[in-house]
Amino acid sequence: MFDAIGWDDIKNFETMAQPIIAKIEHAHASHEIPLHTHPKGQLILALHGYVTCEVSAKMWMVPTHSAIWIPAQKVHSNRASDNAKLCHLFIDSSKNGMPLNTCTLAITPLVKELMCELSAHNQHYTLNSKTARLAQVLFDQLIEMPVQPLDFVLSKNEVIQTMSDQLINKPNNRKTLPQWAKQFALTERTLARLIKKETGMTFGKWRTQLHIITALKALSDKQSVQQVSELLGYESVSAFITMFKKVMKKSPMKYMSDLNQLNWLSL
Repeated sequence: MFDAIGWDDIKNFETMAQPIIAKIEHAHASHEIPLHTHPKGQLILALHGYVTCEVSAKMWMVPTHSAIWIPAQKVHSNRASDNAKLCHLFIDSSKNGMPLNTCTLAITPLVKELMCELSAHNQHYTLNSKTARLAQVLFDQLIEMPVQPLDFVLSKNEVIQTMSDQLINKPNNRKTLPQWAKQFALTERTLARLIKKETGMTFGKWRTQLHIITALKALSDKQSVQQVSELLGYESVSAFITMFKKVMKKSPMKYMSDLNQLNWLSL
């Protein structure tokens, strides 16, 4: 059964007095909720599959067992992958402690289980009820979750938009900055300055961010490190591992092993 979150659901969540509302969504086919805002903050956890969000001129690809936090009143859109299973939290903006800006959070098995447990309760809970206490325990844990570098900056600039579209559609695109500059009839220096102005990063760092996001999606889909390295166009597996470890502080195998171990312990 397809259980998509519609506008009526969202309106109900936003007008409910409860400070934290939880909802599980099963997406049997990919779908998108277009640009919109909420008076409450929204946290989206990918339990299976992944979700892509566009917020404040950035694209956020959230792989399995990570979550994106979108503060109240932020214009955003969400797209779920095929067969994705998502847990949504709507958090009242009066509750202090969540990040002030959109970000991706690493989610521990405990927090994941608390979110799923809360979603199974009647959301019309009273202030001093068991469900209210569960929601508060969840919130106390949630504000301790670390931020992950899983954002890829988009831009309305025609040149940067063309580059990002090509890089997203073909992750193994290894075109150098001089080659990109030649494509747009720009000098290398001019293009480098434009990328820095539009994204806040160098070209290398910007593309690396996309590679990390793409790698985590592929690893979550059970692709091997060798397959992911080839997907991203690296000349060797060791070069890919070096890049991944520099950003994530762990090798791909160690990262996924630790994640799987945490998930096993949460069962």
